[in-house]
Amino acid sequence: MSRQEIVIRANSKSNLIDFVELWNYRDLLFFLVLRSFKVKYAQSILGVGWAVIQPLVATLIFTIIFGRVAKVSSDGVPYFLFSLCAMVPWNYFSNTLTDSTNSLVQNTNMLSKVYFPRIVLPLAAVFSKLLDFLIGLVLLIIMIAIYEFPFSWNVLLLPLLIIVLLLNSLGLGLWLSAMAIQYRDVKHAMTFLVQFLMYLAPVVYPTSNIPEDYRLIYAINPMVGVIEGFRSIFLNTGPMPWTYLGIGFVVSLVIFLLGILYFKKAERHFADVA
Repeated sequence: MSRQEIVIRANSKSNLIDFVELWNYRDLLFFLVLRSFKVKYAQSILGVGWAVIQPLVATLIFTIIFGRVAKVSSDGVPYFLFSLCAMVPWNYFSNTLTDSTNSLVQNTNMLSKVYFPRIVLPLAAVFSKLLDFLIGLVLLIIMIAIYEFPFSWNVLLLPLLIIVLLLNSLGLGLWLSAMAIQYRDVKHAMTFLVQFLMYLAPVVYPTSNIPEDYRLIYAINPMVGVIEGFRSIFLNTGPMPWTYLGIGFVVSLVIFLLGILYFKKAERHFADVA
């Protein structure tokens, strides 16, 4: 009896993302997103309530330390709202960064046994955090209503901010996930890296505290435009920061494209080092 030999070859297509293949594996992507969400809140008494408690507690701590004790400026709005408005996009970014970095390491069994587009794993990490982001957004809107802040039609610009946020989160996530599968030090360094990045973004202080000569350089961090855009939309702290957003969008796009290139180059070795 002749034996059949199965040869698995690398995809020869040169496009950055094979959307047709991704669509064919949409059920796997949906399953991973659902599994991530269930695992996070499984056997938890408060369940999804943690998506509300976590930003609220962090905001309260920042309000006491930076708003009351350190007297940090909040652009004329209550510090609680000022901080919460930044915490909503920041929590999404930091949680996505951490989860996508660990996405390959936590699924090494899948990498070495079956074929599927490897990019599905960091993508699932990015999409699974969107529900927490939406819950945080609803919490922010409720708090703004309690403080009786006026509604602005600038809220229609929110999708632009979310696009920059997604590009930045996914781009860095692709970089770090591909590095973490080969160098596990990346996984352990994430706690320090996320805290360091938070103080590089205007989460607890306004961009107006940065000397004017350095603000364009500061805006190279895409989270500057996103956070200041959130404050402009929801708190009317000033005009829409189009310059910061433009710089942030270009930088996010470059990070995203380079992230895909690095991920595609490294993915052929994932099964060997997993």
